[in-house]
Amino acid sequence: MPTKRPTSATATRSGSETPLLQTRSLREQVYEFLRTEMNTGGLRPGSFLDLNALSERLGVSRTPLRDALLQLEVGGLVEILPRRGFRVKPLTMDEIRNIYQIVGALESAAVATTGPKLGKQDLAKMKAANKAMLQAIKAEDYELYYSYNTAFHQVFIDGCDNPQMVTLLQSLKHRLYDWPMRKVFLKAWEERSVKEHTHLVTLLEAGRFDEAAAFHRDVHWSFETQESFIRIYYLSDSPE
Repeated sequence: MPTKRPTSATATRSGSETPLLQTRSLREQVYEFLRTEMNTGGLRPGSFLDLNALSERLGVSRTPLRDALLQLEVGGLVEILPRRGFRVKPLTMDEIRNIYQIVGALESAAVATTGPKLGKQDLAKMKAANKAMLQAIKAEDYELYYSYNTAFHQVFIDGCDNPQMVTLLQSLKHRLYDWPMRKVFLKAWEERSVKEHTHLVTLLEAGRFDEAAAFHRDVHWSFETQESFIRIYYLSDSPE
């Protein structure tokens, strides 16, 4: 952390010319900075935030900082404790269970809605993304796996043409995967996800759209079905 206060909102990282804050509104810039710090483990779950130190580090007033923190609170990423301030909110099993239920319901609706509209090119994109996920597992490349996993789901999510759904799903998945992001594999789980994706595409190709939606909700996004993997992944220091 820099020892000197930045002279403007374009603070730079120590020893680098890369600005911490770029050209968008200060609130948006601070929000993205805090998200990145949480994602990379710079701000750990359960830790309290020193607003004075953050304000000095970024070279901004407390107003955009508080605005960004309030936005993070809405997303469930930080919480305000009376007389104690802002704290990075830990992710609990109950919250994971709730998120799985919500995401399962929304993505299931997306499958049912978009399924009949998916063409050969769309299904080919899903197959290609799923194949790339398997290759990423073999290469032990978590970021590549995560990217193609997102791309697979996004084919039928985007097909709904529902920007509110897209925004909500992105927020919930950020909460699951990014706070902080664990760049490690639980290979049995990742390989199982690939097989579930394959089955989903098979159902869609066969025109069994209601069955595909139910499978996606009741298996792929079922907390009870995935619970053994979830507990190992989130509660173990070394998932492998």
